[in-house]
Amino acid sequence: MKISAALSPFWDLLLAIQVALLPTLRSILANPTLLFRPNALTRIFMAYIWEGGFGNGTDENGRLPKTQLITPNAYGVVLDLGAGHGHAVQYLDRTKVTHYVALEPNAQMHPFIRASASPAGFSEADGTLVIIACGAEESHKILSALPNNRPVDTIISVLTLCTIPSPLKTLHNLVRDVLRADGGVFLFYEHVLSEREDVQWWQRVWTPVWTVPFDGCRLDRATHRWVRDLKIAGEDGAKEPEGAWREGELWGKEGESEENLFWHQAGRFVKE
Repeated sequence: MKISAALSPFWDLLLAIQVALLPTLRSILANPTLLFRPNALTRIFMAYIWEGGFGNGTDENGRLPKTQLITPNAYGVVLDLGAGHGHAVQYLDRTKVTHYVALEPNAQMHPFIRASASPAGFSEADGTLVIIACGAEESHKILSALPNNRPVDTIISVLTLCTIPSPLKTLHNLVRDVLRADGGVFLFYEHVLSEREDVQWWQRVWTPVWTVPFDGCRLDRATHRWVRDLKIAGEDGAKEPEGAWREGELWGKEGESEENLFWHQAGRFVKE
């Protein structure tokens, strides 16, 4: 593996610090209690990273695969996990999507979501835009905040499953409880654990460092396999777990090097 590829996260980390450190320090001066609230401090730092160019740059870097994934497949009520600045809304076909539900626990991102959603035709005023300020692991809170308290037709995860706590449990509960049965669609575009052992080694080396400024983001999660192999049980736990999907497919990012530590996979899966 080339050393330039192995050390590539260093330059992103350096840029993130340059972009977010000073505004974060200003936030601490304005509110010193942040020093005793590490989770809040991390979210503030991440918000400044995203606002400082990482959000738009990351979106542009994945524009083609997201257009191919989201635009033809998302429909009905769409739940966007870890919506960030709401970039995913621009890929929705408004003739097929009735509601855009942005799940984003970081409140500093919410004004950007509104700004992204409005030109796409979604508004809180008419109920077509819903912003939920909780984590993906809180499936019952999500369900209670959805339009008519009913499961969604589509779940989108764009570079989000790398950060959520207890990812296997969270994924199970989201698909079981929040995604509608018999045709609900789960779409994801994520950086995942590589198939190459040398790349995996470097992903695991960088992960403990990377998670600190990037709000828990991990480079070493086999998210694509977890989604593909997902099984769900009945809510009472009595039913033997069965495969969640009646159909599904995985594919990689066109032209991406196998040495990329941020190795991407996209997937479309339809619930039984």
